[in-house]
Amino acid sequence: EVQLVESGGGLVQPGDSLVLSCAASGFTFSISAMTWARQAPGKGHEWVGGINHDSSRINYADSVKGRFTISRDNAKNTVYLQMNNLKPEDTAVYYCAVGYYGWDTRGQGTQVTVSS
Repeated sequence: EVQLVESGGGLVQPGDSLVLSCAASGFTFSISAMTWARQAPGKGHEWVGGINHDSSRINYADSVKGRFTISRDNAKNTVYLQMNNLKPEDTAVYYCAVGYYGWDTRGQGTQVTVSS
């Protein structure tokens, strides 16, 4: 059974940083591309970025490019989302998912709230 468990969310102020983690199990993580996506209240989900299995290909949505960084540790079956210079519009539930543009197979999410 695929399990994805996100952690690291919280309430931060504009300009702050956060690191989200996603622990994966139940599938062969080291050969799987992974996605970070988010969903703000009352909106559809938004692809934040994707990373391929060996980190040789990483892409980001324009809305986060230059502020967010995706990385992974295949030895730990974990993918990370480093978020810098957070803005109120980054407020959302953040999910990791299997695949480069994944959504269907995702975790339960972690809430990130950016507010002064």
